[in-house]
Amino acid sequence: MLTNPEVSPTAELLGKILTDSYPAYEAMMAAVTAPECGLEPQWRYYKDGKAWLCKMEFKKKTVFWLSVWDGFFKAGFYFVERHLQGIRELDIDPQIKEALEKAKPFGTMYPVTLEMRNKEQIGDLLRLIEYKKKVK
Repeated sequence: MLTNPEVSPTAELLGKILTDSYPAYEAMMAAVTAPECGLEPQWRYYKDGKAWLCKMEFKKKTVFWLSVWDGFFKAGFYFVERHLQGIRELDIDPQIKEALEKAKPFGTMYPVTLEMRNKEQIGDLLRLIEYKKKVK
């Protein structure tokens, strides 16, 4: 949805695109940028994907990528094979784990994508963030 390189993502624009899921976006951003989590959002227009994405970093480490869609947003994580068992052991929605089992790797990286629509999903996101921050 954020395909115009001349129009950067503002709260007003995100509210119009996300509609009912905007409160979940606000709550998610507050949680991940709080000192306890410590992520730093980096919005940038990427020419290869022709869209704005938000890279969420922790001490220069990319933790996940945020993309905005019509009525929802996605959090995309990438893990190497040795981290998959740890994800299976996390207390997260079983559907996330099922999607991971079906996911095709991009080279050596396995994608884990959360389609976020409500505040109740933030717990799963935070558990994945904490896991990603501690793995090497």
